[in-house]
Amino acid sequence: MVNLKPERSGDNRPTLAVPDNDPRLWLEEVNGTEAMTWVSEQNARTLAQFNSPDMVLDQDLLAAIENEPDNIPTIIRRGDKVYNTWTDTNHIRGLWRRTTLESYQTNAPIWETVLDFDALAKAEDEDWIFHGPCVLPKAYDRAILRLSRGAADAVVLREFDLTNCRFVEDGFVTPEAKCHVAWYDHDTLLLCSTSGEGNNTLAGCPRTVRVWQRGTRLLDAPTIFDTAPDHQRVDVQLDDEASGKRVVYIDHVDSLHYTVWVGDISGPKTRLDIPSNLSHCLWDQGWLVLLTCTAWNVGEATYAPGTMLGIRLDAFLEGSREFEVLFISSPRRIVRGSFWVNGRLVVTVMENLAPSHIIFTPSKAGWASELLDHMPKTGTFSIKVTRLDEDVDESDGALLVTIQDPLSPPKLLLTSVTSRPPILLKRAPAVFNTHALAVTQHEAVSKDGERIPYVQIGPQGKTSDAPVHMTAYGGFNVSVQPFLYHGAIGKMWLERGGTSIIAVIRGGGEFGPGWHEAGRREGKALSHDDFAAVAEDIVTRGVTIPRRIAAAGSSNGGLLILNMLTRYPMRFGALSCSVPLADMRRYTKLLAGRLWVAEYGDPDKAEDWEFLQRISAYHGINGDDIYPPILLTGTRNDDRVHPCHTRKTAAKLLDLGHEAWFHELLTGGHSTGKNSFERAGSKALAYTFLRQSIGWSSTH
Repeated sequence: MVNLKPERSGDNRPTLAVPDNDPRLWLEEVNGTEAMTWVSEQNARTLAQFNSPDMVLDQDLLAAIENEPDNIPTIIRRGDKVYNTWTDTNHIRGLWRRTTLESYQTNAPIWETVLDFDALAKAEDEDWIFHGPCVLPKAYDRAILRLSRGAADAVVLREFDLTNCRFVEDGFVTPEAKCHVAWYDHDTLLLCSTSGEGNNTLAGCPRTVRVWQRGTRLLDAPTIFDTAPDHQRVDVQLDDEASGKRVVYIDHVDSLHYTVWVGDISGPKTRLDIPSNLSHCLWDQGWLVLLTCTAWNVGEATYAPGTMLGIRLDAFLEGSREFEVLFISSPRRIVRGSFWVNGRLVVTVMENLAPSHIIFTPSKAGWASELLDHMPKTGTFSIKVTRLDEDVDESDGALLVTIQDPLSPPKLLLTSVTSRPPILLKRAPAVFNTHALAVTQHEAVSKDGERIPYVQIGPQGKTSDAPVHMTAYGGFNVSVQPFLYHGAIGKMWLERGGTSIIAVIRGGGEFGPGWHEAGRREGKALSHDDFAAVAEDIVTRGVTIPRRIAAAGSSNGGLLILNMLTRYPMRFGALSCSVPLADMRRYTKLLAGRLWVAEYGDPDKAEDWEFLQRISAYHGINGDDIYPPILLTGTRNDDRVHPCHTRKTAAKLLDLGHEAWFHELLTGGHSTGKNSFERAGSKALAYTFLRQSIGWSSTH
């Protein structure tokens, strides 16, 4: 047996010539007897330590925030009704309900229950969690419901009659699988599903698109498109505005690259001549919009990364490349999102984390642009603009605007692409005391000189040993929203005198493709350096001291936290991570791990393992260093990130004598719980652990 002891390099990174033999593979057996015994023992140990009356009170407070009766019901319009999924103390799985927009605008909307998921779960003795519907466009009388057992990613599809509010007898039903579906017409589905032999990629995602006719067996449905087994997945969409119903086929090679084909129900016909890593590719009413991720050479023109281009779709398909440049990104001013509504393109622009919204209107004369007016101009606000209508072709141009900041709860407004004055629809209740709190924005300097923004929320005035809660994500081009109103952190931390730090580290999408690129693969360690630099900066600024810093993250953010444990342990007083990646040597062999090779690298390639081993926290743990206390939490039915990442890391830390705590829920999928009470319990445990570990005796 070869077991090389990690050497310590100057920057506190573990350097491993080869991965050590793993004596904890038995914890990868999700329901193995030995593994279950260990999980039960660790759950009991953790709850015995932290499940105090104060923690139970915190759980009740957090559940009450999520189940607050005056929370804003989020809506989407389908036909003449607006739909909402609502949870409260009596409906923890949720009510799917609907009303009219006119009724919704009143103080007491009259809701019609479409489906009660608590009643459904009880009647069928199933742990159903609703993952949303796919509604038949234009008719809006049928829907395919996505029902998950225990909040896993895999779902059962079932056809539902929206007229009579009941499941369709002998309707479309699929076995549990990872899948996606689109309506072609009332009697035909376009289905991407792992159900059936040969229909899944090596990553466990759908490999084929099948045409499924009503009244036929799913397994007899003919395949009209497929991809290579080592690609990530396929997807299918319907472009109903085109004559003959254009079908769009998407082959996701990995998490960054994809090819797009257009065709009909018989299969793909034409592959779009576009780069495989475009940030956006979308069209409506005959217009095509592209957003480059890297430089694109087209004829004599070269378009820089982050350039948004517009062209007539038919002209593009006929070979024209006479694009109109709509937007050119700069390092801190980028396109964050876009969507079509009523023949206009709504584009969200982020400039140094502050949002603005531009409306582009295409015509034969060119693309006119105007700012969406009546929006706050201050950068401390989070402003999200969304479409009211699910079906873009049926839209009247209505837009929903959500405005909030870290100290002000959300407001929901109704406006339109014509920039009419917004109407206030709903206002969420305040759930924590913001007296004497302030929001400020700062920058830390990372190891390589890059400036890393972060937002601080906390008491006004100078402090020196503030109890600080830090978080970040830093991966997959995902943008954190530092100016959101977070009721949980407000109630559990800020209201009690603490300070919150949200770091904007590389690997995310906050500053465009370059920011993401800098924090993936070889750059992932730099992303982690960014977070450590922020921790150092708040100490340098006199906000706090290291032993009073509590940091938390989940999933890719959990990998970040575990790297703080192994690479920067002296900068933190306590760490908490949920559903994390940890074993980067075996992650591609565990559940959906192969989906993330483009983000992290392939450990089976020597050149990739050379840099991957430096962020493989599971391998970096050793018995010589002094680590801050850490809590690791997961869920047993997580079918995205294998629960063994959490288990094996906790076990190794305990074997080597470090202070580590572990807790695993039975269900919840890739999250902290399947309903408000489980989520509240997980959060209460984490906050209790972090406060105790940094020596902070806060009061309710």
